[in-house]
Amino acid sequence: MTDETTIRTTRLSNGLTVATDRMEHVATVSLGVWVGAGARAEPAAINGVAHFLEHMAFKGTERRSARRIAEEIEAVGGLLNAYTARENTAYYAKVLAEDAPLALDIIADIMLHPTFDATELERERSVILQEIGQCFDTPDDVIFDHFQEQAFQAQAMGRPVLGTVDTVGAMTRDAVQGFMARRYAGDRMVLAAAGAVEHEEFVARAAEAFDALPATSDAAVEDAAYTGGEHREIRDSEQAHLILGFPGPAYADADFYPTAVLNTLLGGGMSSRLFQEIREERGLVYSIFSFNSAFADSGIFGVYAGTGEADVEELVPVLCEEIARTAAEAAPEEEVARARAQVKAAMLMARESTGARCDQLGQQLLIHGRAIPVEEQIAKLEAVTPEAVRSAAETLFRAPPTLAALGPLSRLETYEAIAARLPGAARAA
Repeated sequence: MTDETTIRTTRLSNGLTVATDRMEHVATVSLGVWVGAGARAEPAAINGVAHFLEHMAFKGTERRSARRIAEEIEAVGGLLNAYTARENTAYYAKVLAEDAPLALDIIADIMLHPTFDATELERERSVILQEIGQCFDTPDDVIFDHFQEQAFQAQAMGRPVLGTVDTVGAMTRDAVQGFMARRYAGDRMVLAAAGAVEHEEFVARAAEAFDALPATSDAAVEDAAYTGGEHREIRDSEQAHLILGFPGPAYADADFYPTAVLNTLLGGGMSSRLFQEIREERGLVYSIFSFNSAFADSGIFGVYAGTGEADVEELVPVLCEEIARTAAEAAPEEEVARARAQVKAAMLMARESTGARCDQLGQQLLIHGRAIPVEEQIAKLEAVTPEAVRSAAETLFRAPPTLAALGPLSRLETYEAIAARLPGAARAA
C-alpha cells in the first residue's frame, strides 16, 4: 500500500514536474498533463476559454490533423481525453505499456503545437454551444451552475466552466491562443504517469517532448469569497430540483477530513441520514445526496434533492432538521466508523486503477506541491472522531445558506424561512 517506493518525481529545467507511480502486475499506463489553469483563471469577458482551449487542443497540430490524432491513439487501442475544472485542466491517455511513448508524444504535440485552425474553431464553437444548450435542458445539471454562481456571486469562482452563449459565441482565436500562452507553462504543470512505467525512461522522453515548453506562467487568480443567497427559476417540469449549501473547507484546512466523513454520514450513500430519512422513511425523493468540493482557498458543501411539486413543502423542513441535528449532536461512534470505512474503501479501491492514481498524483502535486502518501491520508481519516464531525458540521452550517431551486416551486418556502430553520439562525438572532 505504501507510496514511498512507487512514486518518484523529477523537476525539469523548464519547471515541469514529472511524476510516476509504478504499479506492479499491470499491463497499462495512464499518463497526462495537469495544468493549474481552469475556469477560475478566466477574465469575465472570456468565460469558458479554458474549456474552449481544451476542445481546440484535439483539433489539429503542426504535425497531426484532428483525424490523425484520433486514429493514432485508437490504432493501438488507447484512450485519449481531457477535462476542465474550476482550478485545473487535464489532458490524459491510457494505453498499453509499450505504447506509452506514442501517447506521450501526442499529448506533448497537442499542448505545444496546436494550430487553432479557423475552420475547426468555428466548428468547435458550435459543438460547445450545443453542450451549453444540453446542460440548460438538463435541470439536474444546470442547477449546479446556478448554485455555484450564487455561492460566489460576481466572481470567477462562480462562473460556469462551459462559459455562456454570449462569451463562447464571441470567443476569438486570439483569446484562446492568448490564454494558453499566459497560463500553460512549466511552473504550473505536472506530467504524471501511473502503471507499468519506468521513471528514468519516462523523464528522458518527457524532457525531449516538452523541450519547447515555456518555464513561467501567469498564475494569479482572483480570491474566492463565499456570499450565499438564492437563485429561483420557475419551470414547467415534473420535478423540482433543489440545492441547499454552505461554505466548505479548502484542501489544507483542518476540517478537510472531518468534512469528508460528514459528507458521507449525512448524504453519501444508502445508509446515510438523508437517504434513510427522506427517501426510505418518507418517500419524498428519488434522488438525494450531499457533496463536498474543496478548492485552494475555499470550498463548498451542499445537498441536492429532486422531488415532485407536491412534496417540496415537506421535504425542505425535514432536510433542515437533519442538518441542524447533525450540527447539534455528535453522531454515535458506529455511525462515524461506518462513514470512515466508506471513505477509506473508496480511497483504496481507486488505487487499483491506473487512471485514478495518475489523476490523484497530478492533482496532489498541483495543489500541495507533493504526493501525499496513502498512509498519511488514512491516518488523518481514522483520527476523525464523532466530535470532530459535529464540530465541522456546526462550523459549516452556521454560515448563511445558498439556495438554488428550479422547477415548479409554488410550495417552496422563502429563503428567509429556510434560513431560519438552520443552525446559523440562532447566531444571527
